Amino acid sequence: MSTTTSVTPLLRRGRPMTDEAAAAATDSALRRLRLPTMRAVLGDAITAAEKGQLSYVGFLAELLLAEVDDRDRRSTIRRVASAGFPRPKFLDDIDYDANGHLNAATINTLAQGDWVRRGDPLCLIGDSGTGKSHLLIGLGTAAAEKGFRVRYTLATRLVNELVEAADELQLARTIARYGRVDLLIIDELGYMELDKRGAELLFQVLTEREEKASVAIATNQPFSEWTRTFTDPRLCAAIVDRLTFHGTIIETGTDSYRLAHTRQADSAAQR
Repeated sequence: MSTTTSVTPLLRRGRPMTDEAAAAATDSALRRLRLPTMRAVLGDAITAAEKGQLSYVGFLAELLLAEVDDRDRRSTIRRVASAGFPRPKFLDDIDYDANGHLNAATINTLAQGDWVRRGDPLCLIGDSGTGKSHLLIGLGTAAAEKGFRVRYTLATRLVNELVEAADELQLARTIARYGRVDLLIIDELGYMELDKRGAELLFQVLTEREEKASVAIATNQPFSEWTRTFTDPRLCAAIVDRLTFHGTIIETGTDSYRLAHTRQADSAAQR
């Protein structure tokens, strides 16, 4: 036999409170309920409600929406901060005229985040200075703003962390931690050769995420040259397969935007 206990909230009855008492009681209640935004905007909301002749329900809705909007804003800030980006980069700052290899429509489509929702991979291939890291961080920031959990890391840092975790018998826990994010961003893949053990550990991370959660990578080498980074040809082929299946591949070219920008600035300074 089970019993169900129902709790019916009761409004406090008695003599009407003065405006001062009501204000103090409201402030105290908002503090206890941890509703800082409602507490901060209450005075302005009351003034606006009186001018706009809002109903009680309309007034309450305005307060609640202000709290929800501010919580969403703070959550977005926390997600971007926890992603571990080395510096802020935004898609709006991309100069498409300076790099004709980048297609604005493609980037804008990726910014909507559907590829992250599907768990698809993304590969950026191009020489140093062509905007790969800018794109990775910008797309990662856009994904975090859409509500996705994002983590940024350098390829060498990730492999070193995996090797240390394996030595300390913490590999499963480390791989699981990376598996909990919706988008794992691996920058500078291919800049340094990985031994077989490092490549195998990286392969485990990619396999754990395959068709379940997205991976975005940036590399300075075309796939045909990846055997320089992954010295085991069979393992190299398996990693390429994991990173390209159902994925998007963007080539950022060979002309360094960063170098061209520096030369342009130097030329302008000499005039």
